[in-house]
Amino acid sequence: MNRTHILHALVAVAVLLAGWLIYRTLSQYSWQDISGSVAAIPAASFGLALVFAACSYLCLTLFDFLALHYVGKPLSYPRAALASFTSLAIGHNVGVAALSSGAVRYRFYSRWGLDGEEIAKLIVFCGVTVGLGLVTLAGLCLILLPGTAGRIAGLGTAASVTLGIACLVLGATYLALAAFVRGELKVKGWRFALPTARLAGLQILVGTLNFACVAACLHQLLGGKAGYMETTAAYVVGNLTALVSHVPGGLGVLEATIAFLLGGSASIGALIAFRVVYFFIPLPLGLVSLLASEALLGSNGDAGLRENPN
Repeated sequence: MNRTHILHALVAVAVLLAGWLIYRTLSQYSWQDISGSVAAIPAASFGLALVFAACSYLCLTLFDFLALHYVGKPLSYPRAALASFTSLAIGHNVGVAALSSGAVRYRFYSRWGLDGEEIAKLIVFCGVTVGLGLVTLAGLCLILLPGTAGRIAGLGTAASVTLGIACLVLGATYLALAAFVRGELKVKGWRFALPTARLAGLQILVGTLNFACVAACLHQLLGGKAGYMETTAAYVVGNLTALVSHVPGGLGVLEATIAFLLGGSASIGALIAFRVVYFFIPLPLGLVSLLASEALLGSNGDAGLRENPN
C-alpha cells in the first residue's frame, strides 16, 4: 500500500470519526430542545459568531507564520495559513492536537523543506503560544471578574486576583527571558530555545486575541444572557478543563463546564451552536483542503517546492 492509499484511508477514518463526534454530541438532546434553542439565536448574532470564529482561525494561522520565523524557515503566509487551518480544523475535532494536527503539519511542511526537528520545534512554539494566550486571558479574567473565574475552584476574590496577577507575571517573565536571556530554557529535561523579544511579544498578543475571539463567538451565541467578560471567564476555565481531559475537541467537557459556571445563561442550543460554528463547520473545510492539497501538491510538486520554498 503506497502513501496515497494510506492517506486516503486516514481521511476516510477522519470523516467517520467526525460523523461519530457529531452524532454523540447531538444524540444527548431531543430535536425539540435543539431546534427551539438554536431558533432563539438571532440571525445577526449567529452571523457575528461566524465572523469571530473566522477571526480566531485567522489568529491561529499567525501562530504558524510566527513559528516559521522562529525556526528560521519563513515561508509565505498563504502556505503557513494553509497548513495551519487544515491541521487545526481536523485536530480540534480529533483531539490530542499535538499529535493529530502535528501529523497534518508534518505532511505540509516536509514538502516545503523543513526537516523533522524543525517541524517539532514549530509545533512546540505553537503550543507555547496557545499556553501564553490562555494564561494571559485567564489572568485578565481573574483580575477583572474574580467571582466567576474563581467559582469552580472555590477561590475568593483576593485569591482570584492574586492568581490573576501570577498569570500575567508568568507572561511578563517569558517576555523578559526572551529579551535578556539567550539560549535554551531547561526544565526537568524539557528544552525550549527562546525566541526574540519581538516574537515573544507577538506570541502573547496573538495567542490572547485568539482566545478573546473564541469567547466573543460564544458570547454572541449566548444572546447577551451573560456579559462578555463573564463568558470569557467561563470559556477559559472550560477550555482548561477540556485540555486536561484530552477528550476529542473537549466533547461534552467544555459545554458542561461553561453550563456549570454560567447556569441558566448558557442554553443547550447556544452551546451546541457554538460547537457547530467553531468545530464542526471548519472540519469538512479542513478535510477538503487536505484532499485538494494532496491533489495539487502531490509528489510531482514536492521537488519544486523544496527548491523554491518562498
